[in-house]
Amino acid sequence: MTRPLAALVLAASTLAGPALAGDIDTVRAFYSDILTDPAGTTEARYYEIFSPDVISIPAPPGGEGAQGMLNTIAFLGQVVPDLTWEPQEIIDLGDGRFVVRSLFRGTPVGPFFGVDPATGKSFEAMSIDIVTVEDGRIALTYHLEDWTGAVAQLTAE
Repeated sequence: MTRPLAALVLAASTLAGPALAGDIDTVRAFYSDILTDPAGTTEARYYEIFSPDVISIPAPPGGEGAQGMLNTIAFLGQVVPDLTWEPQEIIDLGDGRFVVRSLFRGTPVGPFFGVDPATGKSFEAMSIDIVTVEDGRIALTYHLEDWTGAVAQLTAE
């Protein structure tokens, strides 16, 4: 009786493994495909990575929900075309949640969080996110970006 049970446990863990590997790939794609190429982000690619019912806390500058995130990504793509967002550490909490510490950097080419006109200067700042993946797509994200530090770098003498 124990061998069939062991076989069942092994089979279940084998089936669960790729799903978890896929979840971390989804998180990585958020940073590499969306945040590091906001100008190239298509709505189709966005919805491959994000649930249409995604919740972002706090709401991004472009508004709440999936459309607000798309608006914010479009804004970033226009005003910071060289934006990169590089995870420095991804911690898998084992329940579909991931903590991501990242560095983001870029050079705004237009009005950016009150800095108008663009100064030609670049910024580098840190972000911390808690991302929840459900059914292979991001369903919830808590995020904190150091936009104050970024703006300070753009306006420093």
